[in-house]
Amino acid sequence: MEEEYTALLGNQTWDLVPRPPGSNIVTGKWTWTHKRRADSTLERYKACWVLRGFTQRPGVDYDKTSSPVVKPATVRTVLSLALTRRWPMHQLDVKNAFLHGVLTKTVTAASRRGLLTLLVLTWCVGSTSLSTASSRPLRAWNHRFTTFLLTLGFVEAKSDTSLFIYHHGAETAYLLLYVDDIVLTASSESLLRWIITSLQQEFAMKDLGALHHFLGVTIEPHPAGLLLYQWHTLLIS
Repeated sequence: MEEEYTALLGNQTWDLVPRPPGSNIVTGKWTWTHKRRADSTLERYKACWVLRGFTQRPGVDYDKTSSPVVKPATVRTVLSLALTRRWPMHQLDVKNAFLHGVLTKTVTAASRRGLLTLLVLTWCVGSTSLSTASSRPLRAWNHRFTTFLLTLGFVEAKSDTSLFIYHHGAETAYLLLYVDDIVLTASSESLLRWIITSLQQEFAMKDLGALHHFLGVTIEPHPAGLLLYQWHTLLIS
């Protein structure tokens, strides 16, 4: 909880203000979960301060709630291309991803007792479940990350907006984004390292090394290619 609270403060998630008259006050609460490794062993305990999105009013506080997610077919295609071309594949994890997004609409929230008294969120709150389209953390984070990728020279794929493609001369890279989980493959180790370094300079991001676990699927090298399986059931070989 202290780590989560420190991250919220470090990212300037809110401004403390008196209760604005006539505003809808969104309530929040603490949640606790277990972060597990690919083999289901415990990695760490995780605490999140979340907002109750259901306290927002449809048609008043929000309209749309959709946000892009990568398609399974896109994941398989990129992995197949990287495997065929023998490109390095890494997975990256963004720490407190939602805190990097910028809200485009003010959300007023009351905090838990002992945290603060009243908050006006001018940035995204970590792991919230806000419903507002323009201020929903997932949408705001996705927009912020996408905008930065474009500055690096990436473009969005027309077939899947969660796939980003980089072309420069003979060099190519593919990046898959699913909320805060990222798969990156590139035609050279130097290009891969440049992209990872650029991302880490902009976001709190951890390089988890060679791709081994993505979207609940375990990925293992095999003499004939890659083994992808989930819950001990073979999916592709």
